[in-house]
Amino acid sequence: MTHDPALPRFAAAADGHLSADMHAAFDRDGVLLLEDFVSTGRCQALIERMQALVDAADLSEVTTVFTTTDARHASDAYFAGSGDKIRFFFEDGAFDKRGKLNRPKDRALNKAGHGMHDLDPVFDDFSRQPKLRALAADLGYRQPLLLQSMYIFKQPGIGGEVVCHTDSTFLYTDPPSCIGLWFALEDATIENGCMFALPGRHRAPLKSRFLRRADGSLGNEIYDPAPWPADGAVPLEARRGTLIVLHGQLPHLSGANRSAKSRHAYTLHLIDGACRYPADNWLVRGPELPLRGF
Repeated sequence: MTHDPALPRFAAAADGHLSADMHAAFDRDGVLLLEDFVSTGRCQALIERMQALVDAADLSEVTTVFTTTDARHASDAYFAGSGDKIRFFFEDGAFDKRGKLNRPKDRALNKAGHGMHDLDPVFDDFSRQPKLRALAADLGYRQPLLLQSMYIFKQPGIGGEVVCHTDSTFLYTDPPSCIGLWFALEDATIENGCMFALPGRHRAPLKSRFLRRADGSLGNEIYDPAPWPADGAVPLEARRGTLIVLHGQLPHLSGANRSAKSRHAYTLHLIDGACRYPADNWLVRGPELPLRGF
């Protein structure tokens, strides 16, 4: 595995706390790579738990494809109502011309989301480990809330690309407070579709917001239509167990996976409860499942 020398990498502290050098790197780059934040055993336990959830799920009536190269999922009620559920979304290349799966369901999924951290005990335990509480405190959160979780499969051969975006576009607070915690459950390399980021661009204003319109539909409100610059993106290759911390306004992306190796990852998104969460955010939760912290 090769690494870009422009981005520092740190050995995660045993208690999750950030050093002065880690703080400086995150403030400068908007991204922080913490190696060995979680053990191989914890990574494998999460993979095995997701496999059990997939095995138990009846997906015979589910046809929702998640892809960032178009917005077809935005008009799907199954996706729009997933904020307080565990739902499964397929890869674009998982269906044949008759609309039937062309491979086993566990090899056809793009991701699962978006409430595993509150609805499943294994994901809850992983998401609320004391090290993450310490990390959130060091990042300045006054009232950390776990808003969204995603399990990303990045399937061999058909794993779709993720276009350049910022997390605060989708999970907005006033003022912005979203931070992404991305865990490499398997090695993430350029070959199998690792993330890329544009370091330092987290200081730029948001280009858009993905929100819930007055009629209930989901869509983008565009502030700046200019694309992110194509140059300057650096690969975030990550060994299994690495935690990548992403500022909510940092542009990042990932390539398609055309290799024979999967690239499983788990992502948590935090917001600060001291900030306002606008009612027009796309992700909503029912009163029976209020947001919780650590």
